[in-house]
Amino acid sequence: MKSIVIQQPGKLVIEQRALPVPAAGEVRVRVSYAGICGSDVHIYHGHNPFAKYPRVIGHEFFGHIDSVGEGVEASRIGERVVVDPVVSCGHCYPCSIGRPNVCTELQVIGVHRDGGFSDYACVPAVNAYVVPPTISDELASMVEPFTIAANITAFLKPQPQDTALIYGAGPMGLTVIQVLKGVYGVQKVIVADRIDERLAMAKQSGADWTINNQHQSVADILAVDDIRPTIVVDAACHPAILQEAILLASPAARIGMMGFSGEASSVTQQSITSKEISLFSSRLNSHRFPQVIEWMKQGKIAPEKLATHWMPATEVEAAMHLFEKDPRACCKVLLKFPLDG
Repeated sequence: MKSIVIQQPGKLVIEQRALPVPAAGEVRVRVSYAGICGSDVHIYHGHNPFAKYPRVIGHEFFGHIDSVGEGVEASRIGERVVVDPVVSCGHCYPCSIGRPNVCTELQVIGVHRDGGFSDYACVPAVNAYVVPPTISDELASMVEPFTIAANITAFLKPQPQDTALIYGAGPMGLTVIQVLKGVYGVQKVIVADRIDERLAMAKQSGADWTINNQHQSVADILAVDDIRPTIVVDAACHPAILQEAILLASPAARIGMMGFSGEASSVTQQSITSKEISLFSSRLNSHRFPQVIEWMKQGKIAPEKLATHWMPATEVEAAMHLFEKDPRACCKVLLKFPLDG
């Protein structure tokens, strides 16, 4: 088989590898589609502190189970599955309270261990979720990005009467918009971004109002109608956003942080406690795959609105360049496998 391997930062190769054999409790997935994420690009550039090299990247992938390890029912062979990249120990404190995404021994498929940008990938059987026939092969790998939105919104507990402000209309922001509108029925969703084309995508995903904050202050625009968001989500992941979000938010608002920047954010305790604002951070997902699969099955979310490009996996470098450098036209790039023929 062939695999896409980051041998070291800046060096990507398509490498011939031996066909993996599933260990006890594992299944082998013959990969059909895999999505490119910002974290894949970060590993390529050497900007992910958790990745070790060489690494087969890819944590958003779909395929068919073609082999099972000891302890896994042979009846699973042939299942259409998407893979939860969160691999946890099951016994530490976070795992014991249903938060395996921050397990003390966390491994993320495609980051800490080899991922799905490969003709075949072995994964824990419990991480392979069956995809119903109503979800197409071409869109099934989009389940994983929506689990990120499912995780942060589970903390925020949106209500229809909320006014939500989302910073960033990239893939994370767009999935949050769809979940707020399609699942929770939030009546007013405002989105701020600096790219008009991304704001147009936000509108297509259900945003009620968009703001280009390249030349306009979000604070000034909201002040005109005295709008105080009750939910704010930072999906742009810039350290300066947190303090602005705190200042703009309504008393008793909830703020969700999705960024992973190592830079300091300047905030004051008074600005938080004076309004009793609740701050939530969210990493990956905690068993959200069944929930998102059901949402997709019921048509509550529309992944096709985010998938802008399908490319052969052999063109992965061009695909990653497109994803990184052309945010005006590109949102999600889905790679078509196999690499080997």
